[in-house]
Amino acid sequence: MSTTTELLTRGAELFPGEVVTTAHVRHLDLPLQAGRLALITLDNGFDHTKPTTFGPGSLLKLSEALDQVEAEAAEGTIVGAAITGKPFIFAVGADLKGVELLQEHADALAIGKGGHEVFKRIAALPVPTFAFYNGAAMGGGVEVGLHCDYRTVSAGVPAFSLPEVFLGLVPGWGGCSILPNLIGPAKAVKVIIENSMAQNKQLKGKDVFELGIADAIFEPADFLEQSLLWAAKVLKGDVAVEREAIDRGKAWDDAVAWGRLVADAKVHGAAPAAYRALDIIAQVKTATLNSADLQAGFDAEDAALADLIMGGELRSGIYAFNLVQRRAKRPVGAPDKSLARPVSKVGVVGAGLMASQLALLFARRLEVPVVLTDIDQERVDKGVGYVHAEIDKLLGKGRIGKDKANRLKGLVSGSLDKAAAFGDADFVIEAVFEEMGVKQTVFADLENVVSPTCVLATNTSSLSVTEMASKLKHPERVVGFHFFNPVAILPLLEIVRGEKTDDVSLATAFGVSKKLKKTAVLCKDAPAFVVNRILTRFMGEIQGIIDEGTPIATVEKGVEPLGLPMSPIVLLELVGPAIALHVSETLHGAFPERFTVSENLGKVVKAGKRGFYTWVDGQQVLDPEVLELLTFGDTVLTEEQVLGRALEAVAQEIGLMLEEGVVAEAQDIDLCMITGAGWPFHLGGITPYLDREGISERVNGKRFLAPGLASVPA
Repeated sequence: MSTTTELLTRGAELFPGEVVTTAHVRHLDLPLQAGRLALITLDNGFDHTKPTTFGPGSLLKLSEALDQVEAEAAEGTIVGAAITGKPFIFAVGADLKGVELLQEHADALAIGKGGHEVFKRIAALPVPTFAFYNGAAMGGGVEVGLHCDYRTVSAGVPAFSLPEVFLGLVPGWGGCSILPNLIGPAKAVKVIIENSMAQNKQLKGKDVFELGIADAIFEPADFLEQSLLWAAKVLKGDVAVEREAIDRGKAWDDAVAWGRLVADAKVHGAAPAAYRALDIIAQVKTATLNSADLQAGFDAEDAALADLIMGGELRSGIYAFNLVQRRAKRPVGAPDKSLARPVSKVGVVGAGLMASQLALLFARRLEVPVVLTDIDQERVDKGVGYVHAEIDKLLGKGRIGKDKANRLKGLVSGSLDKAAAFGDADFVIEAVFEEMGVKQTVFADLENVVSPTCVLATNTSSLSVTEMASKLKHPERVVGFHFFNPVAILPLLEIVRGEKTDDVSLATAFGVSKKLKKTAVLCKDAPAFVVNRILTRFMGEIQGIIDEGTPIATVEKGVEPLGLPMSPIVLLELVGPAIALHVSETLHGAFPERFTVSENLGKVVKAGKRGFYTWVDGQQVLDPEVLELLTFGDTVLTEEQVLGRALEAVAQEIGLMLEEGVVAEAQDIDLCMITGAGWPFHLGGITPYLDREGISERVNGKRFLAPGLASVPA
C-alpha cells in the first residue's frame, strides 16, 4: 500500500459520511486523427444541485483512475489525458463537512499531503494533460486543473474562485504555489486574497480566460467538442500556447506587499489565513511550474492547512458558511409554506429612497405590478423616476435586456389614490418616517382600502410591530419586514411576528422573502429586533468610552482585532447620526439600565453633522467643528480595555436576547450579524468569537454554542 493510499484511507475512516466523487475514465478518439485521449469525468452521482467535492474517499477514486491512465500512457495507448466535470459542475473543492470532523493536527496534515500527492500525479503523467472547466469550479476544483498542462473554460461558467482565505484557510492543494507562477503574482493575489476577502467574489468564465488561468474559452453549447478539437490541435502542434513572462523581481514583492495591505484593511491582522497564503506566494518567487521546483511551496501549503484546520478562525468560517448556505434556506420557526397566499400585486407606502429601493426589488424579483404612494405628486413622480432610472442603469450595464427593462418599468407606477392603488394588492409595505403615530395612521388608512386578505408589512427598524397594529380591526395581518440598507446588497430580512400576527400572514411574508432572494430570520417583536439592538449596544458602549475621555484614535485601534467591515465611527456616518440617536433613544426607553443616549451624539445631530470625520486634502481627519461641540471626561482606557468592555456589553446583550426568545438560537444571531451587518466569516458572526475568547462564560457563565459547533471538537 502506497503512502498516499495509506494517508487517504485513514482520512476516509475519519469521514464515513462522505459523498464520494467517482473519477470515470473513458476513451475518445480525438479529431484531426490526433490520437486517443483518456477523459476523466468527476461525478458524485447527483445532479448539479449537489456539487462535486473532494474528500479523502474521492481523492482515492481519482488516484485509482490515475493508476489506469498512468499505465495507458506508459504503454503508449493514449496521447493525452483530460479532466472535466458532470453537467454544470467541474468540482467545488474540499468537502468541508469532512474538515469539520478533524480533531488531530496529524490528521489535518495528512489530508493536505494526500491531496497534493494525488494532484501531483496528474502533473507527472508522461503525456500532455488538459483540464476542461465546464462548470462551477472552486478551491480544490480549481487546483486539480492547475496541475494540468493546459486548460479550457466554458463561457457559461458562473462561479470560479479560490475561496479558502474567505473561510479561514489557504488554497492548499497547489493554489498558492502554482497560480502566481502561471499568471503572475499580481493576478494571483487578486484571485487568492482580494476576491476572497471581498465576500468571496466569483469569477465568470470570461474572467478566467482573460486572467490567463485558462488557455482557451468556448461557448457552453458545444464546450466539450470544441475543447477536444482544441486539445487535438495542441497535440498536433497546430496551436501553440503562449503565456506571459513572469516578473520575478520587484513586481513579485510589490504584489505580495499589496496583498498584505488588502489583508490589513480587511482583518487588521486578526485572522491568519491571508497572511499565511501571502507567505507561501512570497516563498515560491524563484520557482517554476515544474512540480519539483514547487515542492517547498507545497510543503508550506500542507503546514498552513494543518495549522489553520486546527484553529478557531476556520471552524468559525465553516460554521458561518453553513449558516449562510443551509440555515438561511430553512428559516427556523417559519410556518408551513403551504399557508402562504399568492402575491400578484405589491403596494409601497412612501416614495423616498428606501421605499423606491423596495419598489425596485419587488418589481425585479416578483415581476408583479408595484404601486408607490406618497403625500404629493412630486414625491410620487420622484420615486417612480428613481426606479426607472435604476432599471436603465441595469440595461446600460448589460444586466438585463431591453424587453426586460421595458417590462419592469411598466410594472412600477405611482398614485395618490390609495384606494385605487392598493384595493387589489396582496402585500403592502410601508416605508415612512420612523414615528409610531405616523405609522399607526398609515395602517389605519390602509385597512380601509385593502382587501381582507392583504398582508400589511412595516419596514420599521426598531418600533413595536404589536403596538403599530394595536388600533386595527385586523392586527393579525401585520408583520415586520425589516430590510437593511443598501437593500439590493445586504441579504438579511428580519421578519417580525407581532403578538397577534397569524400564521397565514407570516407564511406569506416568508414566501415573499424567498422570492426576493433574501435571508429571512424570524424575530420576536422586541425593541430593535436583532442587528440594530446588538449594534446599538456595541456603538453605545463605544460612544460612552469616547465621551468619558478615551481618544477616538485609541477606540478605533482597540476594535481592529474584530476585523469589522468598517470602524464604529465610519459606521456611525454611514447609518447617520440622527438614525443612530433615534434607535438609541428607543432602546433607552425600553432598557434604560443598559442603553444610554449620548449627549455628544445629540449635539452632532443638532448641528446637522454627518459624523466625526471630514476630508481634508484627500485625507480623512477628525472634523474640528465637531470636536468643538463635544465635551469629554478624563477617563482614558487602553486599546485592550476598549475591546474588552465593548465585547462584554455585546455578550451580555446577546445573552439577554436569547433568554427573551428574540430569536430561536445563537445561530440566528450570527446569521443576522453576517448577512445584515457584514460581520466577518472568520468571527462566525460574533458568538463563536465570544466563546473562543472566554467572554461568554465570563459575562453569562456559559458558552453560546456547544463545543465543536464552531470550534475544534474536543
